[in-house]
Amino acid sequence: MLSVAKAHAYGNDFLFVPAEQAEGLKLDQLSRRLCERHTGLGGDGVIYYTTAPDGTARMKLINADGSPSELSGNGLRCLAALVLHQREAGNTVPITDVRVDTDAGWKTLSLISRQGGRYTFRAAMGPPERVFEERIEAAGESLKVTTLAIGNPQCVALMAELPDLARFNRLGPALATHPRFSEGTNVEFAVVEAPSRVRILIWERGVGPTMASGTGACASAIAAITHGGAERDVEVIAPGGTQRVEWRSDGIYLTGWAEVVFEGRWVPAYADFS
Repeated sequence: MLSVAKAHAYGNDFLFVPAEQAEGLKLDQLSRRLCERHTGLGGDGVIYYTTAPDGTARMKLINADGSPSELSGNGLRCLAALVLHQREAGNTVPITDVRVDTDAGWKTLSLISRQGGRYTFRAAMGPPERVFEERIEAAGESLKVTTLAIGNPQCVALMAELPDLARFNRLGPALATHPRFSEGTNVEFAVVEAPSRVRILIWERGVGPTMASGTGACASAIAAITHGGAERDVEVIAPGGTQRVEWRSDGIYLTGWAEVVFEGRWVPAYADFS
């Protein structure tokens, strides 16, 4: 049986499988099966991970649709929470910083607080790259958007008000799979409600609508600061809750919580995925 843990940050949920148990398996098929909401365990993605005695970790993220992703800010934080949870359960020497090797480079998360099973971290996400404002035609509309990378590709549409459900469901997938983005993109619709507050909706590449997104919160803050008059320290409010984004001279810092939901074993045989 496959060892599986689950954690979430603001409702953005991930499954965690030790990488050595998944060696030789078709990760795209296995991830789709695990992430199914009604017949699987349910998740926005699967993170295949390894940990080391010094508290460092390595992660590989596969989205719910089986496609790979370079990084997830919330998945990164969930993995850090799992690392601390497992160290505590094993009576290992406690640590306050977790360093994770991702497909977007090394990321460091510093523990700020713990309340029950909920861990709050401040993560150094690095500087944004290729920040541009451009106009894109999608789903019959012409939209001014900010495109950038914060470990993964992002497209942020600053708006006077958030789109209603029908417009969101039309524009989200149209932008996420737009020919402008050769590998697809994450999409955020953002409203600058105050210089220190941004509200967003998220269409995640390879997933669809999500309750929250760490990199999406960062991207929305960057767009709001660059093109929307926001301050360089903002609260970003998603349907699942509020995260803090700081844009400092050395890069972006993301603060928020994550909690481990369960650890167990997946009963179905997974030899079918070899």
